[in-house]
Amino acid sequence: MFVGFGTLLNILGIAGGSALGVLFGNRIPEKTRRLITDALGCVTMLAAVDALREIWNPSFISSLPKGWTILTVLASLLLGALCGSILQIEDRLERFGIRLRTRFSRGEQGSFLDGFMAASLLFAIGPLAILGSISDGMGNGHQQLILKSTLDCITSIAFGATFGWGVAFSFIPVGIYQGIWTVAGLGLGNVMNAYQVGAMTAVGGVLLVGISLRVLEIKVISVGDLLPAIFFAPVIATAAHYWF
Repeated sequence: MFVGFGTLLNILGIAGGSALGVLFGNRIPEKTRRLITDALGCVTMLAAVDALREIWNPSFISSLPKGWTILTVLASLLLGALCGSILQIEDRLERFGIRLRTRFSRGEQGSFLDGFMAASLLFAIGPLAILGSISDGMGNGHQQLILKSTLDCITSIAFGATFGWGVAFSFIPVGIYQGIWTVAGLGLGNVMNAYQVGAMTAVGGVLLVGISLRVLEIKVISVGDLLPAIFFAPVIATAAHYWF
């Protein structure tokens, strides 16, 4: 297998699962599709809770000064929000989704953009997307991205049945995002320390809460603008570990 195989498999899983959902989704009643989407939102919330448990992980707590577990997450989110707002990540994603909808699916209107945004953010968030891509770039195996590809494929089937072709096009930002981390993995000598992974996991959990609220149509949070927080998390955790 070659470097980047995991991300390529992930892209194929998203596109293939979405196509299955779109092609056979019309056989599923509208009420059932909505129920499936609600179930996915609840499962996303469950994944968020699982990721947030890292905040109370004894190993993570012992690696940072007292009180810095929460402060690391908070500082990462604040810096991520500031950086994301300046870069206008959410707006750029939306404009990209609108251009895709205009070109490929004029009739779907809101559902295309909703599916593209929700799927793009959901598939990009989480430690598997980052750590799996880094391991892929370092040549340490594709196991994490194979697992992620399977989960994303199943999720994209349900999303595709509800939102349409917008979900399939989420492979573009996901591929770019994971590709960047794969290239970064080429330059890394070792996988990150456990506390750095813990910081990313906890921050990713907060972002997953935002995604679940969006999928459940409770509140639209600009999670795209918070994505840089995942980049800041291991840096702030490292600073706290060594300097405070």
